[in-house]
Amino acid sequence: MKDIFRILGYVRSYLGYAFLNVIFNVLSTIFELFSLAMIAPLLGILFKIHPLVTELPAFELKGSVVMDHGYYYLTKIIAPEGTLTTEGQAEGLIFICALVSVSFFLKNVFRYFAMFFMAPIRYGVVRDIRKKVYERILSLSLGYFTEVRKGDLMARMTTDILEIEVSIMTSLELVFKDPVKILIFLSTLFVISSQLTLFVLILLPVTGLIIGKIGKSLRRTSAKGQKKVGFLISLIEETLTGIRIIKAFTAEKRTNIKFTRVNNETMRIFIRMLRKRDLSSPLSEFMGIMVMVIILWYGGNLVLNTDSGLGAEVFTAYILIFSQVIAPAKSFASAYYNIQKGAASLDRVGVILEEDITITDKPDAIGLDKFEHEIEFVDLSFSYRDKPTLKKVNLKIKKGKTLALVGQSGSGKTTIANLLPRFYDHESGAILLDGKSIKDYKVQALRQLMGVVTQESILFNDTIFNNIAFGLPNATEEQVMEAARIANAHGFIEEMPEGYDTNIGDMGGKLSGGQRQRLSIARAVLKNPPILILDEATSALDTESERMVQDAIFNLMKNRTSLVIAHRLSTIKHADEIAVVHEGKITERGTHDDLMAAGGAYKRLHEMQAFE
Repeated sequence: MKDIFRILGYVRSYLGYAFLNVIFNVLSTIFELFSLAMIAPLLGILFKIHPLVTELPAFELKGSVVMDHGYYYLTKIIAPEGTLTTEGQAEGLIFICALVSVSFFLKNVFRYFAMFFMAPIRYGVVRDIRKKVYERILSLSLGYFTEVRKGDLMARMTTDILEIEVSIMTSLELVFKDPVKILIFLSTLFVISSQLTLFVLILLPVTGLIIGKIGKSLRRTSAKGQKKVGFLISLIEETLTGIRIIKAFTAEKRTNIKFTRVNNETMRIFIRMLRKRDLSSPLSEFMGIMVMVIILWYGGNLVLNTDSGLGAEVFTAYILIFSQVIAPAKSFASAYYNIQKGAASLDRVGVILEEDITITDKPDAIGLDKFEHEIEFVDLSFSYRDKPTLKKVNLKIKKGKTLALVGQSGSGKTTIANLLPRFYDHESGAILLDGKSIKDYKVQALRQLMGVVTQESILFNDTIFNNIAFGLPNATEEQVMEAARIANAHGFIEEMPEGYDTNIGDMGGKLSGGQRQRLSIARAVLKNPPILILDEATSALDTESERMVQDAIFNLMKNRTSLVIAHRLSTIKHADEIAVVHEGKITERGTHDDLMAAGGAYKRLHEMQAFE
C-alpha cells in the first residue's frame, strides 16, 4: 500500500485530472450497477414471476423497498389499468431494453472520459520522474560517479523508469477505478442484504492475505531482475567502450562467455518473476469463484429460510451484482502484482533521488563576476575512500600567472585541479579566491569563471558548431569561427563535408585525437574564462598533433590565470612556477631553471623524458 501512496505523491500535480477521473468512474459504475440491479427484478414482474405493484411504497434504504419502487414504475408502464396485457408486456420489454441500452451507453461514455483524464496523469508522472532523476544526476558530485557502474546508472534511468511506466502507471488507472467500483457494488450489496454481505466481508481478507504474500515475493524477484539488468547493461557499455582492446587481446570468446552467463541468469530471474505475476489472474479468479460458491450456498439457505426476508428475485440480483465484483477484484489483484513488480524499479530509481547532493551553495553564498587578484591553496587536505590524497598543500597563483603541477600518476595533481571548481569539496584547509573561500561563492558563479580542458576530449554527438558553442549557446557564427582559429581548428573544420555543421559522432569519433582536442580548446576559448585548468591536455597525442594543440594552448593561455597539469615537461618550461607533487605533498617548487639547478625530483623526471 505504501508504494501506491508513493506514486500518489507524484500525482499531486495532477489532482484536477485525478478528481475528474474518479467522478467519471463513479458515474460509469452507477449506470452499470443500475442496469444490472434492475434487469432481473424488472423481467420478473414482466413475466409474472413477481406480482404487480400498484401503490408506491414509503422509501427506505433497503433492497426490497428499492426494488418495489422499480416494480411500481414498471407496473404503470405495462399495466396502467392494473391488469397486465400482451401489449403492455411488449411495451415493457421495449422499455427495459431501452433502459439497459441507455444505461450501458452512458456507462461507456463516462468510462471513456475517465480514461481521457487519466492519460495526462499516467504519462505526466513518468515525465516528472525522468525529469527529477536527470536533474539529480546533474546535481551530484563527481565522486558519486566514480562509485557506481555507469551501465547500472543508465539502467536505472532507462529500463527502471520504463518498468515504472509499464508496471505501475498502466495499473494506476485500475487503482483509481476498481476500488471505487468495488466500494459502490459492496455498498449496494449491503443495502440488498446486510447479513449476506457481512458474511462476504469475512471471506475477502483471506484472499487479500494470500495475494499480498505472493506480491511481496514478486517484488523481491523483480528487484533481483532489475539489478541483474543493470549489470547486463554495464557489460554491454564496457564492451562497446573497450571493443578495440577485446579484439587486440583476442578476448572475444571469454567476453562472450561472461555475457552469456549473465544473460542466462537474467532470463531465469525474469521467467520466475513472470510466472509469479501471471499467477495473479487465475488465482484471483479462482478465489473469487470460490467466494461466489460459498455465497450461493449461504444465500440459498437464507432464501429457503422464509424468515430471513431475502426473496429469490432479490437474491438473483445480489448474485448478478456480486459477479460483477469479481472482474474489478481480479483486475485490482493484477494491478497490485504489477505495482509490486514495478515497486522494485521505483526503489532503484529512488536511490538516485535520495542521494545527497554534497556540492551545494551556502545559504548566504555570494555571486562572483570577476577574478581580480590571486588563487591560494592553504593547508589543503583531501581523502578519497578514507585514503589521504592531499596533505596540507600550500600553493598560490597570481592573476595572469601560470602554475604547473608535475609528478607521478596518482600523486594528487588532478585532485588539486578538481577541488578548485568544486567538483569535489576539500575536507580541511581552504582554497581562497580573491581572499574568500570558494565555498562562500555560488557554485555556478565560481565555475563560470573557469575553463577546463582535460586529457580526454569530452565532446557530444552533435555538430562542430554546437560543440564549440556548448558553454555559450547564444554565440554567433563569427565568434565560433574566431575561437576555432585561435585553437588552430578552423583549417580542418573548413575541410569537413559540411564545415561547422558536420556531425562529429559519438564522443567525436569521426575526428582524430588532435582534432578533438583542438575543438575542446576552441570551446574553452569561446567561453573566454579568466581562469584555465589544463589537465594533461596534450599527453595522449602524437608529436605533430601535440605541436598544433600546444600552439592552441599557448594562444588560449595568453593573459589568463592558468593551472596546468603536465605529463610532458617540455610543455611547461615557461610556466611562472612549477610545483612537484609527490604522494599528496608539494616536495619542490620554483621555475624550470631553479628546479633544474636544484637537481631534485624535477630534474630526474626531465632527464628521463629527454631519453624517451
